[in-house]
Amino acid sequence: MSDTYDIDEGLAEEPEVLTLPLDAWHRAHGGRMVEFAGYWMPVQYEGIIAEHHWTRSHAGLFDVSHMGQLYLAGEGVEAALEAVLPIDLATLKPFAPRYSMLLDEDGGILDDLMVTRWRTGFYLVVNGATKWDDIAHLREHLPDEITLTLLEDNALLALQGPQAFAALDRVVTGDQPLSALTFMKGGEFKLAGHDVWISRSGYTGEDGFEISLPAEAAAEIADLLCAQDEVRTIGLGARDSLRLEAGLPLYGHDLSPETSPIEADLAFAINKRRRAEGGFLGAERVLRDLAEGTGRKRVGLALEGRQAAREGAAVFAENEQVGELTSGGFSPSLEHPIAMAYVAIEYAGPGTALEIEVRGKRLPARVTALPFVPHRYHR
Repeated sequence: MSDTYDIDEGLAEEPEVLTLPLDAWHRAHGGRMVEFAGYWMPVQYEGIIAEHHWTRSHAGLFDVSHMGQLYLAGEGVEAALEAVLPIDLATLKPFAPRYSMLLDEDGGILDDLMVTRWRTGFYLVVNGATKWDDIAHLREHLPDEITLTLLEDNALLALQGPQAFAALDRVVTGDQPLSALTFMKGGEFKLAGHDVWISRSGYTGEDGFEISLPAEAAAEIADLLCAQDEVRTIGLGARDSLRLEAGLPLYGHDLSPETSPIEADLAFAINKRRRAEGGFLGAERVLRDLAEGTGRKRVGLALEGRQAAREGAAVFAENEQVGELTSGGFSPSLEHPIAMAYVAIEYAGPGTALEIEVRGKRLPARVTALPFVPHRYHR
């Protein structure tokens, strides 16, 4: 149970570094804790590469409770939400999450998020590092009749990997079988006797589930899941390498107010009616970009050799800088470095040979289609 969030009061009282409901649990399980998005979070347990491979072959449990879980309700909430998000809520079925973005007036991306129609309102999951700003932005642009509740008493876990279903199905109960959930479908279930919300979704490219649960039950449910032979705890490091291989953008790196949805190759999130009607924040730029194209685009890059390139590295075509890396690292699955970058549109075609400058040295790279590793969602 959560109270409606008071923005001014909440911002004034926000501590410098917060702890997750599972903070003590992570430390007891050997988690190496680092500061991320204003929280102490586990970056790894036994090692990033081992955790990465375990998730690709078995099932990994991720604590993503730093994410903001919001609930919006009130008379006219659907129209109000469509005024701030470029999403067609008329086509959004109950309990079926959908990807969307929060845009500013100039069409820049303030955050990317998931939207789900619940019984009497909408459930949003926003990024942890931006949730306070997101709340303020929504409160500024939503009518007073709309209540915005931060679900502060909820934790959020992600169980990801090809054996995630087998592990979760063994311990979950509900009015419908877990098998009724296909990719981007959700429902109400029970775990260890607690009411939970489960969606078949995630950010690794694998089959898997995201579980919203009472924070007070987080340790009990984490213990229950980790007692399954298929499941191990996974930290932030592997979460990043998994999402990079899956070609999924990370806010604050691959997405920012300086990027538009079309530059970011996220046009799929703006469907036919919103393209025709507009009527959302940033629509002028988004519709112009759709009609006229953009000068740059987010692309994948496969690097030769073993040396990885990181965010901020310059991308060159011969002696001309044509872009900049926004994410990069070594791919444990492919055993070579990969990256995402924004490059000038004339160099964005798959197969284009480019170079990335790292410490004064040029590394050969080639534009490649995303994702780097095929998605294995259960559709």
